[in-house]
Amino acid sequence: MDNSSGVGVLDKAALVLSALESGPATLAGLVGATGLARPTAHRLAVALEHHRMVARDMQGRFILGPRLAELAAAAGEDRLLATAGPVLTHLRDVTGESAQLYRRQGDMRICVAAAERLSGLRDTVPVGSTLTMKAGSSAQILMAWEEPERLHRGLQGARFTATALSGVRRRGWAQSIGEREPGVASVSAPVRGPSNRVVAAVSVSGPIERLTRHPGRMHAQAVIDAATRLSEALRRS
Repeated sequence: MDNSSGVGVLDKAALVLSALESGPATLAGLVGATGLARPTAHRLAVALEHHRMVARDMQGRFILGPRLAELAAAAGEDRLLATAGPVLTHLRDVTGESAQLYRRQGDMRICVAAAERLSGLRDTVPVGSTLTMKAGSSAQILMAWEEPERLHRGLQGARFTATALSGVRRRGWAQSIGEREPGVASVSAPVRGPSNRVVAAVSVSGPIERLTRHPGRMHAQAVIDAATRLSEALRRS
């Protein structure tokens, strides 16, 4: 067997997964693609299905399972966090404001990385903080490119409107002035994964006194540049 690891059962399982990479397959199709005996191909496919690495489509054919996407997302998150530190530090230094990276989790968003302003008045969002998806520029970013049904649901009770999100999509960045917290302004831009899907939002935030009531004029380009660097890092990996 080509590319043998010396662990036969794993090599055969890898053959099954590789065969499904090109699309759904019946058991006969798996046997033909892998060269495995029919009982072996069936036993491995069912075992992989148990671990959610293989699933079935509506016709009962074998397809790649959801666990693979979950593992890929976790690997992408690791790469994102590995790159985020220096990018956020540079963004903080360029803007003079605290910088954050947010990811959506259900109906909330989580700060997964941050670079705090070193002194003076600042907007501190500790890593691990869970914030609302109903207000704030990063919430706008994480919502703006959602599927229509999820977007409609998310707008219920939100501090921003569908029209505002249309503007976000057109500009490629969002701003908020006292939306999440009185006296705080922020600017955010989208980080995109290899499939161009928005996977995170990069933000700078601080007091309105410094960011003014038009924070995007001051910091949109720096935030977009940081988001682009993170998106490129994800695409490279």
